Amino acid sequence: MIDAVATDSSSTPSNDKPRRARRTRMTGAERRQQLLEIGRTLFAAKGFEGTSVEEIAAKAGVSKPVVYEHFGGKEGLYAVVVDREMRRLLDMVTGSLTAGHPRELLEQAAFALLDYIEEYTDGFRILVRDSPIPQSTGSFASLISDIATQVEDILGREFKSRGFDPKLAPLYAQALVGMVALTGQWWLDVRRPKKAEVAAHLVNLAWHGLDGLEQKPRLIGHRKS
Repeated sequence: MIDAVATDSSSTPSNDKPRRARRTRMTGAERRQQLLEIGRTLFAAKGFEGTSVEEIAAKAGVSKPVVYEHFGGKEGLYAVVVDREMRRLLDMVTGSLTAGHPRELLEQAAFALLDYIEEYTDGFRILVRDSPIPQSTGSFASLISDIATQVEDILGREFKSRGFDPKLAPLYAQALVGMVALTGQWWLDVRRPKKAEVAAHLVNLAWHGLDGLEQKPRLIGHRKS
């Protein structure tokens, strides 16, 4: 007697096994980009210390050696992420300085920083944290200094036209850029008021303060040194 099961083609092993979906193999460049994006997200949410190579690898669906192969470890990945964000923010700020009038230049710089915070929130969260890696490509403080250097020339010309000492332009550039940057850190979480209103208030304080500058500012308190 022939076994009925043997003649039942629907019960054959070849029909019982579901087909496995084929994995698309990433190129080296695609894998590197994937790891950068995953690392960026984790560093922003947990910080450098709170992020592990194991977690980065697990999110990417790879083994730990793959992360080491591309970046040499967590420190290397972090340094690349920071470097990319610093370049992006610096390019956005310096690229925005196109107007001729100093007040409009202030507006453009303020908007550029706020645009970056709004569009690249994770990146800004990473930048404002103190880097735990001495050999890292930079820090938020050094980035602010780089941006201030771009502003020095603008302030220097403005000071010269008003009869002020242009040698003081670097000091005022650091003060102005620092004011915008610290306000940006505060706005990062509160997001109120709206971006345009924040920019208007920043320029209001900066411009009217500049407009009323004394050529030789004096202290009115008891301390003189």
